[in-house]
Amino acid sequence: MNVHLHWFLPTGGDGRTLVDRHAYADGGIKRNRITPVSGVRAPDIEYLTQIAKAAEQLGFEAVLTPTGTWCEDAWLTTVALAQHTDRLKFLVAFRPGLISPVLAAQMAATYQRITRGRLLLNVVTGGDSTEQRRFGDRLDHDRRYARTAEFLSVVRGAWNGRPFDFDGEHYRVEGGLTALPPDPLPDIFFGGSSAAAGPVAAAHADVYLTWGEPPAAVKGKIDWIRGLAQEQGRTVRFGIRLHTISRDSSREAWTTADRLLNDLDPETIAAAQQALGRSESVGQQRMLALHGGSRDKLEIAPNLWAGVGLVRGGAGTALVGSHAEVADRIEEYHALGVEHFVLSGYPHLEEAYWFGEGVTPELAARGLLSTVPASPLLGIPAANGRPASAPGGAPLLVADGR
Repeated sequence: MNVHLHWFLPTGGDGRTLVDRHAYADGGIKRNRITPVSGVRAPDIEYLTQIAKAAEQLGFEAVLTPTGTWCEDAWLTTVALAQHTDRLKFLVAFRPGLISPVLAAQMAATYQRITRGRLLLNVVTGGDSTEQRRFGDRLDHDRRYARTAEFLSVVRGAWNGRPFDFDGEHYRVEGGLTALPPDPLPDIFFGGSSAAAGPVAAAHADVYLTWGEPPAAVKGKIDWIRGLAQEQGRTVRFGIRLHTISRDSSREAWTTADRLLNDLDPETIAAAQQALGRSESVGQQRMLALHGGSRDKLEIAPNLWAGVGLVRGGAGTALVGSHAEVADRIEEYHALGVEHFVLSGYPHLEEAYWFGEGVTPELAARGLLSTVPASPLLGIPAANGRPASAPGGAPLLVADGR
């Protein structure tokens, strides 16, 4: 089992800090004092293209594109970016229940033909009723998961290419089909930590995706989903969603993490924790429990830092360390059964290079990657033993490392 590496597209905005990255809004967190932050990067097609091209060049297989109020639409953005890339796949996040499952099946089929098979699907059931009501969805948490199960049953039925009938609580379909099914069928990534989510993942997911908890907790979730899937005669693969701060030395990496932490004032953290604490998502509550809203003892496992989750919803932990240390932690998760690593970092363009030029070669040397991207500098004469365009072998950063 090889490691599959994926990156992230910041379609809500990007920047050099965890604070005020969003170009359009504050992510739903209202603060009494907003500290202006320079260097916020709007998620325009030019910047996102830079990230997509970098991810493809560095050997990432796919990029995750989020869904929600504070980001651009994932379907439209990624199909545009597909015209600027050749091999990169797009892990498109979407919310079941907001559109017809037969229409979603048709959209996926069209996407596969336009991009020549570069679609992956990330099903986001939704853990925040306020966000769901914004889109006109008034179901409670557990009923949303029940609807997701029906939604995915209809999607897979429509992909059979034959008229398909379905009579459920949430959907009634007569003769549903996709006249030209997608080829290949896109893998379905699915996450959820609640009792309602587990059976849905076991029955419908190709890849169960968890946020970055300590290895022992991740193993517990893997065992849970694997057992549920076996009861249904299925096998499920596993993935993990993490941020990364990888540098030439451990000291450099932790200095960067400390700088991100120093950007956060107590008021900002308190406001974020209050907002995130209202989430119905069990996974979000598990993320919050890792740090309890405190700056103290944020290294919750070796090289696993919970500082991101002080202000960011969703994935709240980062792998922090030297390239070899980050590779060690990936290898540790891999030994538990994790195959897909969906990664990100701030800013996403620079951090993609830090990881791709530092950690990827480490993983390749350990035999964990099936293919390794060729260096674009291969065969170019070096100056003083180093490629002239990349002194020191590290990406060029702005002054003071920000």
